[in-house]
Amino acid sequence: MNMLYQIGPFLLVFVVFYFLLIRPQQKRQKDRLGMLNELKSGDKIVTIGGLHGTIDSIDDKTVVLKVSETTKLTFERSAISTVKKD
Repeated sequence: MNMLYQIGPFLLVFVVFYFLLIRPQQKRQKDRLGMLNELKSGDKIVTIGGLHGTIDSIDDKTVVLKVSETTKLTFERSAISTVKKD
């Protein structure tokens, strides 16, 4: 019984950390991976550096962005921050 009083606060802190920090982070990571997997040519995106462009071509690891009529840049797929909704 005395052992339960010593371990109880640690268990409570772990449960609070799980529900307030760990679980929401896992959900955000799952949502981000879903967004990266659903990318397709023609999507308008923003990179983590703030560059706006349209996906010209895409493969497993890289994305070629068209940022103007003549300029195309290649980025890692993980460098995409958000997909812009039109």
